[in-house]
Amino acid sequence: MPRKTNPSPELLMQVYERLLADQGPRHWWPAESPFEVIVGAVLTQNTQWRTVSPALDRMKAADLWTWEKILAAKTPVLVEAIRPAGYFNGKARKLKEFASFVVNEFEGSQDALFELDTSVLRERLLGVWGIGEETADDIVLYAANKPSFVMDKYTMRIVDRLGWRVSGKKYADYQRLFSERLPVDVPLYNEYHALVDGHGAKVCRTQPKCAGCCLFDLCATGKGNLGQNALSLQGRG
Repeated sequence: MPRKTNPSPELLMQVYERLLADQGPRHWWPAESPFEVIVGAVLTQNTQWRTVSPALDRMKAADLWTWEKILAAKTPVLVEAIRPAGYFNGKARKLKEFASFVVNEFEGSQDALFELDTSVLRERLLGVWGIGEETADDIVLYAANKPSFVMDKYTMRIVDRLGWRVSGKKYADYQRLFSERLPVDVPLYNEYHALVDGHGAKVCRTQPKCAGCCLFDLCATGKGNLGQNALSLQGRG
């Protein structure tokens, strides 16, 4: 196994620039309003965005497009609207819990919620049933437009495959690797996470497509994979 290394701030920015050159700006999060970002962040848990988009359309068609209406809706109605996103019973409860939080504590105004300082906002979000660290950071960064670097399974996978040393195995340990080395900058955090997400979904998959990867020469795992493939081909000759 390759030795783990501590990436420099310059290396993190080099990775960012390569991903940006490879994919172009991703214009993430794909939503028309902060409300839609929040709802989408809840619905995208444990699924892919392609299943979330039709659920959002069904919510709009069912007139479930404010926190007050979500809170007032009968649960079966909400469940039916979000069914395409999967795990619909649990996600319906999460949306209702969040709606109750915004309506009862912030008079239905997510803007009032977003006036909280970043650390306080994140802590309050984590106190809502069904809102974990990744979803909270999605909301802080993409809805509230505040700096909180988002981690997900793709980012953690890429960090591990690059051979970067992380001081632990928790979400916060991986998050610090970025937040301690990058400038505190909302557009940078926004685009960086979106680019890593895209790379993990299309290239650095469970079975990675190392050949042609824009990060290949920086990646301990990729070089090892292609090296093994070359040895295997030589053995067949």
